[in-house]
Amino acid sequence: MKYSIQKSEKHTILKLEEEKLDTLLAPKIKSEFVTLFQAGLTNFILDISQVKYVDSSGLSALLVANRLAKENNGLFIVVGASDHVKKLLSISKLDAVIRVLTSVEEAVDAIFLHEIEKDLNEDSDE
Repeated sequence: MKYSIQKSEKHTILKLEEEKLDTLLAPKIKSEFVTLFQAGLTNFILDISQVKYVDSSGLSALLVANRLAKENNGLFIVVGASDHVKKLLSISKLDAVIRVLTSVEEAVDAIFLHEIEKDLNEDSDE
């Protein structure tokens, strides 16, 4: 599986450098997300701008990453989805579950706001 990871203080960007997110890749990407969450990372941006095809196993991998983020009070955002992948997410109603944005910049802003809200909520609980 070809991909790159870019970590910052508040988020991690995983750019998938493959054309297909399918049965062959899904277990590998699930494993990578589990490893990253176990390392204490919580906010993820998955850049799938090079992905042209996703099957049900690929969608399952996205759902696993989304669940892990929620369990860790973080965000999972998919960016760069092609029209075909967006249509698949819409048909499967996963666009209501998984946050899909256009660009990495939008996703970084969303995570920044999420972190501010999280900090404010923690302050009000004290």
